[in-house]
Amino acid sequence: MSNRPGGFAFQTRADGTVLITHHGRPAGTLRGGRAARFLAEVEAGDPQLVMARWTGNYKHGNERAARRHPRNRG
Repeated sequence: MSNRPGGFAFQTRADGTVLITHHGRPAGTLRGGRAARFLAEVEAGDPQLVMARWTGNYKHGNERAARRHPRNRG
């Protein structure tokens, strides 16, 4: 099992808007300067990781600790 995010895609529309989807569902819409910064970052790095970070949909590294928390035990 990999901790690398996946399932993200993005579309750039004619008006400059960027639509980010995750497994086919809308995850975020970026316009103006934010869209330009996002596109520059996608070109420079790993697109899946960049999209996960921009949408806030990524693992934080505390999933195992949360699983052991008394409130989350069955």
